[in-house]
Amino acid sequence: MASSKNTAAVATYGDHEVIVPENKLRKAVSREPLDPSDDPIARAEQALAELAGEFNGWMESECERLDRARRTVASEGFSTEAKEALFHAAHDLKGQAATFGFPAVASAADSLCRLIELTPDAKRIPAVLVDQHVDAVRAIYREYARSDARELASLLTTRLREVTDEFLTAENRNRPEVLEQIKSPSLAPM
Repeated sequence: MASSKNTAAVATYGDHEVIVPENKLRKAVSREPLDPSDDPIARAEQALAELAGEFNGWMESECERLDRARRTVASEGFSTEAKEALFHAAHDLKGQAATFGFPAVASAADSLCRLIELTPDAKRIPAVLVDQHVDAVRAIYREYARSDARELASLLTTRLREVTDEFLTAENRNRPEVLEQIKSPSLAPM
């Protein structure tokens, strides 16, 4: 039942119809040529540069959020809410680390996300493994100004990923589809 406002083009053939929906993006695009002096990428980079001074504060806040979530898990266990809070804190760090200027943090946060996502029973995740992830994120952030920070972060997160994969492999030994995911390389930068 098509709406009278629908402007999709319909072509009917013997055994099928081809429906071409209205292109609503056409209304959002200006027909005026772009001003050559107005570079949208340059404007976006300028906006990021203006916010860059706040990135350290945001990153510190995100690390604190991750630490609070870890402490909640330590005191209350892996309840649904605690597990979600820890996962979301790690996931947000994984996604925002590069934007905030700390791309090496993403790999440790990604490893924690994998640990939470791929463990069939979160209650079996060793507290020490969660602590190692959170401590790694915080240490990488804290030491980022060092000249060897990226190299140390890579060594740390590589080892963290190995330990996590060993745990996940044991926990998922009867789940071949998950084992395949565990063995695939990380997409987060090292």
